[in-house]
Amino acid sequence: VQPRLPERITRLNELASNLWFSWHRPTRNLFEILDRELWWKTGRNPRVFLRCVDQSVLEMAANNDSFLGAYRRALTEYDAYLEQPPAAYKPAGLGAGDLIAYFCAEFGYHESFPIYSGGLGILAGDHCKTASDLGLPFVAVGLLYRQGYFNQRIDEHGQQIAGYSYIQAEDAPVQPARDAAGKDVVVDCDLAGRRVAVKVWRADVGRIPVMLLDTDLPQNDAADRQITRQLYGGDSQTSLQQEIILGIAGVRALRAAGISPQVWHINEGHAAFQIVERIRELVAAGVEFNAAVEAVAACTVFTTHTPVSAGHDVFDKGL
Repeated sequence: VQPRLPERITRLNELASNLWFSWHRPTRNLFEILDRELWWKTGRNPRVFLRCVDQSVLEMAANNDSFLGAYRRALTEYDAYLEQPPAAYKPAGLGAGDLIAYFCAEFGYHESFPIYSGGLGILAGDHCKTASDLGLPFVAVGLLYRQGYFNQRIDEHGQQIAGYSYIQAEDAPVQPARDAAGKDVVVDCDLAGRRVAVKVWRADVGRIPVMLLDTDLPQNDAADRQITRQLYGGDSQTSLQQEIILGIAGVRALRAAGISPQVWHINEGHAAFQIVERIRELVAAGVEFNAAVEAVAACTVFTTHTPVSAGHDVFDKGL
């Protein structure tokens, strides 16, 4: 039985659907106040929490002045945050209408959304949160890993046991990305001569959108549905397929959604195929190859937080 939010607190669902809750403690506290034990049992995931909380708890909260006061304060801050104009801060070189596209293999926003493993993901997640706080023209692109990264347990012999949990779309703060006609964005990507369909999901991180790519679709064969299943899971072929999806399908996803970046930021080498796809677009439009390479390089930014060989993927040339 799915509980129904009383009208006086119906916007709890809105607060649960924007990852702003991940760095706004008063919003998280609202859910913990309702049922602390359930909040921790559901992994501090507000969307799952609202599906599991008892209806009587919601009814009491809707008539509790103390809770309503905290709820209204959180909503006031949320609305003010979303409505504030872009900050006066303007990075050098960005003009009116410019947009930054930030590609990364993992994003760490909150433990309830495990599409990250460690430092790289937390860095990328904080980059997005800061872009939102600053009001930067910014969109992020990543992968929606259906099993994410594993949960670690240690057995009585001191051995690590990896446990995976499946991420359902309704459990995550995502919704289907839409194009200008209001249709779900689904793009194709070529992998070794076969077409793989890629669905695009949108997550809101404060004031910025994050586009997450997903191959777990019924029109794909069983092997291709697994491509975006696990973060850093599988062999080198799976890793290469993930990087092709991130880089090539990521560019196509932005195009299909009507998003036109002027700055393309690659955080680590996982999205390097983004460069190949953008060069291909220009060559297909009649631009000479060397000129296309120059044009793409001129608006590409690359950053790495692991400047040693062990921190980067190496693939066999034949692969």
